[in-house]
Amino acid sequence: MTASEKPNRTLFDLDLLRAMVMVADCASFTTAAARLHSTQSTISQKIRRLEDMAGHPLLVRGNRDVHPTDAGQLVLGHARQLLALNDQLLEALAGTTVAVTVRLGVPEDFVSAATTQLLGAFNREHPQVKLEVTSGLSRDLANGYDHGELDLILVKQRRNSRAAVACWPETMVWIDSARNGCIDLDPVPLVTFPPRGLYRDDIIDAIEALGRRWRISFTSSSLSGIQGAVADGMGISLLPARALSREHTVLSAQQGLPPIDTFEIALLHRTTADPLVKALAVRLTGLLDQERAGALT
Repeated sequence: MTASEKPNRTLFDLDLLRAMVMVADCASFTTAAARLHSTQSTISQKIRRLEDMAGHPLLVRGNRDVHPTDAGQLVLGHARQLLALNDQLLEALAGTTVAVTVRLGVPEDFVSAATTQLLGAFNREHPQVKLEVTSGLSRDLANGYDHGELDLILVKQRRNSRAAVACWPETMVWIDSARNGCIDLDPVPLVTFPPRGLYRDDIIDAIEALGRRWRISFTSSSLSGIQGAVADGMGISLLPARALSREHTVLSAQQGLPPIDTFEIALLHRTTADPLVKALAVRLTGLLDQERAGALT
């Protein structure tokens, strides 16, 4: 008897998996039901059926939102792949065959005109490719990559924290408002990403090493939010040099702040990646090499 002929073999229903993905993406049963043109009770029933099939709780209902369990994260990664394959099959049957889907993840500060021009040119050269680009925090992109939701990612990380196909040192600068400086305030106000976000611990450790008192005055998951808060005098921060604007001033060694050289930009894809994924990685590598060479001249 072959594996496909074994009795009682569980077959996951794509409709149930789609409900799971929508609830996880919306962090809400109510919102997911609206987007799926269904009712909250129907969506809840589908999740219970899926949990019965999986043999594990998949979602945890919090006070304000819904988030996946460890088993739920595993199911989500595979569910997205299965739903994507289903969509590709439908497109192929409709006569619009897509040879491959390339799912790229990039940090917010890399979504520039040069990047979009490169991606547009790549799409024109490879019209059979369905290019899906996600912008977000590096930790979220890395998590999506680890769960099979992204094929190629550009992330900011501590040096050598994970193997990459290409790496570039990340130049960091301490910044303050050009109009309403905060470095001399006591306690010194800090503008940071959320807990476990990049640079946050480095900022706090450096200020404490100076013997200065500090307070978190502004927290944001958005780079533009951090940039704006510093520009408007909410506090000081640590950001990549490319994020500096005319509304910022760079703090120097005169303020006692140490240079931070522990971060890098890393490009990652799997060794088994499709050749078109690797071709896009080569293009991105060339772009970043050019930008770095320009920054050094």
